Amino acid sequence: MSEGIEGIPQTAEQETKGTKEDKEARAAQEAAGVEQTGVSGTAEAAPSADRADTYADIDIDIDIDIDIDIDTDFINPLRDPRDRRLPRIAGPSGLVIFGVTGDLSRKKLMPAVYDLANRGLLPPGFSLVGFARRDWEDQDFAQVVHDAVREHARTPFREEVWQQLAEGMRFIPGDFDDDTAFKQLRSAVEELDASRGTSGNYAFYLSVPPKFFPKVVQQLKKHKLASAPEGSWRRAVIEKPFGHDLRSAEELNRIVHEVFDPEQVFRIDHYLGKETVQNLLALRFANQMFEPIWNRSFVDHVQITMAEDIGIGGRAGYYDGIGAARDVIQNHLLQLMALTAMEEPAAFDAASLLTEKLKVLKAVRLPQDLGQGTVRGQYAAAWQGGTKVRGYLEEDGIDQSSTTDTYAAVRLQVDNRRWAGVPFYLRTGKRLGRRVTEIAVVFQRAPHSPFDSTATEELGSNAIVIRVQPDEGMTVRFGSKVPGTSMEIRDVTMDFAYGESFTESSPEAYERLILDVLLGDANLFPRHQEVEESWKILDPIEQYWATHGRPAQYASGSWGPEEADEMLARDGRSWRRP
Repeated sequence: MSEGIEGIPQTAEQETKGTKEDKEARAAQEAAGVEQTGVSGTAEAAPSADRADTYADIDIDIDIDIDIDIDTDFINPLRDPRDRRLPRIAGPSGLVIFGVTGDLSRKKLMPAVYDLANRGLLPPGFSLVGFARRDWEDQDFAQVVHDAVREHARTPFREEVWQQLAEGMRFIPGDFDDDTAFKQLRSAVEELDASRGTSGNYAFYLSVPPKFFPKVVQQLKKHKLASAPEGSWRRAVIEKPFGHDLRSAEELNRIVHEVFDPEQVFRIDHYLGKETVQNLLALRFANQMFEPIWNRSFVDHVQITMAEDIGIGGRAGYYDGIGAARDVIQNHLLQLMALTAMEEPAAFDAASLLTEKLKVLKAVRLPQDLGQGTVRGQYAAAWQGGTKVRGYLEEDGIDQSSTTDTYAAVRLQVDNRRWAGVPFYLRTGKRLGRRVTEIAVVFQRAPHSPFDSTATEELGSNAIVIRVQPDEGMTVRFGSKVPGTSMEIRDVTMDFAYGESFTESSPEAYERLILDVLLGDANLFPRHQEVEESWKILDPIEQYWATHGRPAQYASGSWGPEEADEMLARDGRSWRRP
């Protein structure tokens, strides 16, 4: 499409000119018709002075009826649909949060909703409905949201934004078996449609333990909340974990899809909402300098790490029996691996991304010897950060015989032309050296070095490291000569940090994901096929661990058990120290 002035497509510019010329011609014709029906019968100028008396006694009543066409489907010709500078703003809608009293809602969801409103990305009539077992009125719920926003919101608090948001807040007390509560919820939705103009568009956020997912979606179906009126939409948002194995995941998907179509279900993996994860796709496919070497001919191996420096805290009831591999590897790390290894999608849309990620997950191969290619561990009591911390088996609510893993590391292969023979090492753990998530693509050594071995003693492998958190950015590691008279080559780094390169701070992952749910954009949400393929990868590992010994012990504050170091040492490699 050719473009006219200031990037406006010529077609739009020509249509605008044509519409203007038509209106001017019609107005001229109507004016001419009025003049022709005048006293003189001809189009004349104002009467001369000597004829003024002639017209003085004549009462002229001219009735001008101009028919003005109003185009109700007007499209601003100055707005080019290809212009991505303006943000996407959600249309009329509301959000219902089940389990609104939990930590996730208080620390992440409520502040994210306020931050979106504060940035002008929510409609004026946006409504927030809470559902929980509390004897609260609407104003009590609003106060809880207010306190959460004050404590955890990313953007500054503005009273006018808060007041507009608070007017659309409602609270429904009850549990998930309470038909009366769901009837009240339906009444609240209908009332908000009338008073706030939400147009019947609602997303239902299930911020509840997975065992309650089936009950909630069945109640939504029973009370006709899952069915949208004509021209409206309804969507379900589900938090991980998506089952605890393949069989439970398939059953959960079956139950949810009986109520909501697959396109209506948004599975939240908050890591995919992080700017750096999305930047991984930009890094690979918007640049020429990386993609040619992003393959087995140049890459030695890939390490994907998610480390936490905290223990389980008060989550014993949730964590024990699940463990690090189910909690992190099955979703977060396998998704990061798929994005790292996938081929270029045909387009940046949900269907194209799903196609390429599924190819990677289906091509994943486990180690032949799971005892040699996987490691699990539990943190033990030690000094960490100047404080004596308890081991996992000493935490409140944990059985002394528990074999739940707080550390997991696996070696995977991707059997395709691009990655054949390149190992992907995935690790996660609690009570490790520090909190960090990163993807490290480590390259092969140069096939030949003209330098003496003493000159390259301190030279490591080149690497591209994508830092997902906490200091989002990217580091490129390569060798450089040390200043001086002798030839000595040492590793140096070039660093890109979001905070230094961009003036606008990165939004929280939940801001992006909630907005995408309201917009119906599924690019950053795993589909049920991905969830099931991920369980197919992890289930054999969990089954092996269940019948082979106990987790290895590692000191809190370290980087995991010795067995994990030995796993890489057998391959002639070592873990990066983030």
